[in-house]
Amino acid sequence: MEKLYIIVPAYNESENIENLINDWYPVVEKHNGEGESRLVVVNDGSKDNTYDKLCELAESRPMLKPMTKPNGGHGPTLLFGYRYAIENNADYIFQTDSDGQTDPAEFEQFWNLRNEYDAILGDRTARQDGASRKFVEDILLLILRLTFGVKISDSNAPFRLMKKELVEKYIKKMPEDFNLPNVMLSTYFAYFHEKLKFVEISFKPRQAGTNSINIKKIVKIGWKALKDFRDLKKHIND
Repeated sequence: MEKLYIIVPAYNESENIENLINDWYPVVEKHNGEGESRLVVVNDGSKDNTYDKLCELAESRPMLKPMTKPNGGHGPTLLFGYRYAIENNADYIFQTDSDGQTDPAEFEQFWNLRNEYDAILGDRTARQDGASRKFVEDILLLILRLTFGVKISDSNAPFRLMKKELVEKYIKKMPEDFNLPNVMLSTYFAYFHEKLKFVEISFKPRQAGTNSINIKKIVKIGWKALKDFRDLKKHIND
Protein backbone atom coordinates (compact mmCIF):
# COMPACT_ATOMS: atom_id res chain seq x y z
CA MET A 1 0.00 0.00 0.00
CA GLU A 2 1.27 3.46 -0.89
CA LYS A 3 2.90 5.49 1.86
CA LEU A 4 1.62 9.06 2.28
CA TYR A 5 3.48 11.77 4.20
CA ILE A 6 1.52 14.94 4.94
CA ILE A 7 3.94 17.79 5.68
CA VAL A 8 2.70 20.76 7.72
CA PRO A 9 4.91 23.65 8.90
CA ALA A 10 3.71 25.32 12.11
CA TYR A 11 4.69 28.56 13.84
CA ASN A 12 2.88 29.80 16.97
CA GLU A 13 -0.20 27.72 16.19
CA SER A 14 -1.23 26.66 19.70
CA GLU A 15 -4.77 27.94 19.05
CA ASN A 16 -5.07 25.99 15.80
CA ILE A 17 -2.98 22.91 16.31
CA GLU A 18 -5.53 20.54 17.88
CA ASN A 19 -8.11 21.36 15.21
CA LEU A 20 -5.44 20.80 12.56
CA ILE A 21 -4.65 17.34 13.89
CA ASN A 22 -8.33 16.44 14.27
CA ASP A 23 -8.91 17.52 10.67
CA TRP A 24 -5.93 15.86 8.98
CA TYR A 25 -5.13 12.79 11.08
CA PRO A 26 -8.13 10.86 9.66
CA VAL A 27 -6.70 11.41 6.16
CA VAL A 28 -3.45 9.69 7.17
CA GLU A 29 -5.38 6.91 8.89
CA LYS A 30 -7.40 6.28 5.74
CA HIS A 31 -4.28 6.13 3.58
CA ASN A 32 -2.14 4.41 6.14
CA GLY A 33 0.40 2.68 3.89
CA GLU A 34 0.47 -0.44 6.12
CA GLY A 35 0.85 1.79 9.15
CA GLU A 36 3.79 3.74 7.71
CA SER A 37 2.02 6.89 6.50
CA ARG A 38 2.64 9.95 8.65
CA LEU A 39 1.22 13.35 9.49
CA VAL A 40 4.47 15.29 9.98
CA VAL A 41 4.06 18.66 11.70
CA VAL A 42 7.29 20.66 11.80
CA ASN A 43 7.41 23.27 14.54
CA ASP A 44 9.44 26.23 13.28
CA GLY A 45 10.81 27.48 16.58
CA SER A 46 7.44 28.64 17.93
CA LYS A 47 7.46 30.99 20.92
CA ASP A 48 4.27 29.46 22.29
CA ASN A 49 3.51 25.87 23.34
CA THR A 50 2.73 24.54 19.84
CA TYR A 51 5.33 21.78 20.08
CA ASP A 52 4.26 20.70 23.57
CA LYS A 53 0.69 20.35 22.35
CA LEU A 54 1.84 18.36 19.35
CA CYS A 55 3.73 15.93 21.58
CA GLU A 56 0.66 15.49 23.79
CA LEU A 57 -1.56 14.83 20.78
CA ALA A 58 0.95 12.31 19.41
CA GLU A 59 0.66 10.13 22.52
CA SER A 60 -2.66 8.78 21.25
CA ARG A 61 -1.95 9.11 17.52
CA PRO A 62 0.87 6.82 16.35
CA MET A 63 0.92 8.24 12.81
CA LEU A 64 1.45 11.81 14.03
CA LYS A 65 5.12 12.79 13.93
CA PRO A 66 5.92 16.07 15.73
CA MET A 67 9.24 17.60 14.79
CA THR A 68 10.91 20.83 15.84
CA LYS A 69 13.70 23.04 14.55
CA PRO A 70 15.08 26.54 15.15
CA ASN A 71 13.02 29.30 13.58
CA GLY A 72 13.95 29.74 9.92
CA GLY A 73 10.78 30.70 8.13
CA HIS A 74 8.09 28.90 6.17
CA GLY A 75 10.23 27.94 3.16
CA PRO A 76 13.14 26.32 4.99
CA THR A 77 10.64 24.53 7.24
CA LEU A 78 8.92 23.08 4.19
CA LEU A 79 12.25 21.87 2.83
CA PHE A 80 13.04 20.29 6.20
CA GLY A 81 9.76 18.38 6.06
CA TYR A 82 10.16 17.39 2.41
CA ARG A 83 13.64 16.01 3.05
CA TYR A 84 12.34 14.03 6.01
CA ALA A 85 9.64 12.47 3.82
CA ILE A 86 12.20 11.63 1.14
CA GLU A 87 14.61 10.09 3.67
CA ASN A 88 11.79 7.92 4.98
CA ASN A 89 10.82 6.66 1.53
CA ALA A 90 7.38 8.19 1.25
CA ASP A 91 5.61 7.34 -1.98
CA TYR A 92 3.59 10.56 -1.99
CA ILE A 93 4.16 13.90 -0.28
CA PHE A 94 1.20 16.13 0.44
CA GLN A 95 1.69 19.62 1.85
CA THR A 96 -0.70 21.95 3.59
CA ASP A 97 -0.41 24.69 6.20
CA SER A 98 -1.43 24.80 9.85
CA ASP A 99 -3.68 27.87 9.82
CA GLY A 100 -6.95 26.14 8.94
CA GLN A 101 -7.35 27.78 5.54
CA THR A 102 -7.56 24.52 3.57
CA ASP A 103 -10.24 21.83 3.64
CA PRO A 104 -9.22 18.19 4.20
CA ALA A 105 -12.46 17.08 2.53
CA GLU A 106 -10.89 18.19 -0.76
CA PHE A 107 -7.92 15.86 -0.41
CA GLU A 108 -9.60 12.82 -1.89
CA GLN A 109 -10.03 14.33 -5.35
CA PHE A 110 -6.27 14.92 -5.42
CA TRP A 111 -5.53 11.36 -4.30
CA ASN A 112 -7.81 9.96 -6.99
CA LEU A 113 -5.70 11.70 -9.66
CA ARG A 114 -2.36 10.37 -8.43
CA ASN A 115 -2.04 7.68 -11.11
CA GLU A 116 -2.70 10.15 -13.92
CA TYR A 117 -0.37 12.95 -12.79
CA ASP A 118 2.94 13.23 -10.96
CA ALA A 119 1.91 16.45 -9.21
CA ILE A 120 -1.57 17.78 -8.42
CA LEU A 121 -1.50 21.38 -7.17
CA GLY A 122 -4.23 23.51 -5.65
CA ASP A 123 -5.60 26.52 -7.50
CA ARG A 124 -7.03 29.19 -5.17
CA THR A 125 -9.39 30.83 -7.64
CA ALA A 126 -11.58 32.31 -4.90
CA ARG A 127 -9.24 32.89 -1.98
CA GLN A 128 -10.58 34.59 1.15
CA ASP A 129 -7.33 35.73 2.75
CA GLY A 130 -7.39 39.31 1.50
CA ALA A 131 -6.85 41.30 -1.67
CA SER A 132 -3.21 42.08 -0.80
CA ARG A 133 -2.30 38.37 -0.79
CA LYS A 134 -4.03 37.87 -4.14
CA PHE A 135 -2.16 40.88 -5.55
CA VAL A 136 1.20 39.48 -4.39
CA GLU A 137 0.44 36.11 -6.02
CA ASP A 138 -0.56 37.79 -9.29
CA ILE A 139 2.71 39.74 -9.39
CA LEU A 140 4.62 36.57 -8.60
CA LEU A 141 2.94 34.71 -11.46
CA LEU A 142 3.87 37.54 -13.83
CA ILE A 143 7.51 37.44 -12.69
CA LEU A 144 7.64 33.66 -13.18
CA ARG A 145 6.19 34.00 -16.66
CA LEU A 146 8.72 36.67 -17.62
CA THR A 147 11.69 34.88 -16.03
CA PHE A 148 10.97 31.23 -16.83
CA GLY A 149 8.38 31.43 -19.58
CA VAL A 150 5.85 29.37 -17.61
CA LYS A 151 2.16 30.11 -17.35
CA ILE A 152 0.69 28.66 -14.17
CA SER A 153 -2.49 29.52 -12.32
CA ASP A 154 -1.24 29.34 -8.71
CA SER A 155 2.41 28.95 -7.81
CA ASN A 156 2.32 28.77 -4.03
CA ALA A 157 -0.88 27.06 -2.91
CA PRO A 158 -0.36 25.09 0.33
CA PHE A 159 -2.40 22.15 -0.95
CA ARG A 160 -0.34 19.88 -3.20
CA LEU A 161 0.12 16.16 -3.74
CA MET A 162 3.44 15.21 -5.32
CA LYS A 163 5.29 11.99 -6.04
CA LYS A 164 8.33 11.72 -3.82
CA GLU A 165 10.66 11.16 -6.77
CA LEU A 166 9.54 14.44 -8.33
CA VAL A 167 10.14 16.46 -5.17
CA GLU A 168 13.52 14.79 -4.68
CA LYS A 169 14.49 15.58 -8.28
CA TYR A 170 13.88 19.31 -8.01
CA ILE A 171 14.66 20.37 -4.45
CA LYS A 172 18.28 19.54 -5.25
CA LYS A 173 18.26 22.56 -7.56
CA MET A 174 17.42 24.98 -4.72
CA PRO A 175 19.53 26.43 -1.91
CA GLU A 176 18.99 24.61 1.38
CA ASP A 177 17.37 27.67 3.00
CA PHE A 178 15.30 28.78 -0.02
CA ASN A 179 12.32 30.96 0.96
CA LEU A 180 9.85 29.90 -1.73
CA PRO A 181 10.30 26.18 -2.42
CA ASN A 182 6.68 25.57 -3.40
CA VAL A 183 6.90 28.38 -5.96
CA MET A 184 9.99 26.86 -7.53
CA LEU A 185 8.61 23.33 -7.44
CA SER A 186 5.54 24.55 -9.34
CA THR A 187 7.81 26.40 -11.76
CA TYR A 188 10.10 23.42 -12.36
CA PHE A 189 7.13 21.09 -12.89
CA ALA A 190 5.75 23.43 -15.56
CA TYR A 191 9.11 24.33 -17.15
CA PHE A 192 10.15 20.71 -17.59
CA HIS A 193 6.66 19.59 -18.71
CA GLU A 194 6.08 17.15 -15.90
CA LYS A 195 2.67 15.51 -15.64
CA LEU A 196 1.07 18.40 -13.77
CA LYS A 197 -2.56 19.16 -12.92
CA PHE A 198 -4.09 22.21 -11.21
CA VAL A 199 -7.32 21.59 -9.29
CA GLU A 200 -9.51 24.34 -7.86
CA ILE A 201 -9.64 24.42 -4.05
CA SER A 202 -11.38 26.55 -1.46
CA PHE A 203 -9.23 28.83 0.69
CA LYS A 204 -10.64 30.24 3.92
CA PRO A 205 -9.36 33.12 6.06
CA ARG A 206 -6.82 32.19 8.74
CA GLN A 207 -8.77 30.57 11.57
CA ALA A 208 -6.57 31.64 14.51
CA GLY A 209 -2.93 31.91 15.55
CA THR A 210 -0.13 34.15 14.32
CA ASN A 211 0.33 35.37 10.78
CA SER A 212 4.11 35.44 10.43
CA ILE A 213 3.99 37.30 7.09
CA ASN A 214 3.47 41.05 6.86
CA ILE A 215 3.88 43.59 4.06
CA LYS A 216 7.42 44.51 5.14
CA LYS A 217 8.45 40.86 5.13
CA ILE A 218 6.70 40.27 1.78
CA VAL A 219 8.67 43.10 0.18
CA LYS A 220 11.94 41.77 1.62
CA ILE A 221 11.20 38.25 0.41
CA GLY A 222 10.15 39.62 -2.96
CA TRP A 223 13.41 41.45 -3.64
CA LYS A 224 15.41 38.39 -2.62
CA ALA A 225 13.19 36.20 -4.79
CA LEU A 226 13.90 38.31 -7.87
CA LYS A 227 17.63 37.71 -7.47
CA ASP A 228 17.12 34.04 -6.62
CA PHE A 229 14.91 33.49 -9.67
CA ARG A 230 17.54 34.98 -11.97
CA ASP A 231 20.24 32.82 -10.42
CA LEU A 232 18.12 29.67 -10.61
CA LYS A 233 17.25 30.39 -14.25
CA LYS A 234 20.96 30.50 -15.13
CA HIS A 235 21.42 27.00 -13.76
CA ILE A 236 18.01 25.53 -14.56
CA ASN A 237 19.40 22.80 -16.80
CA ASP A 238 22.30 21.83 -14.52
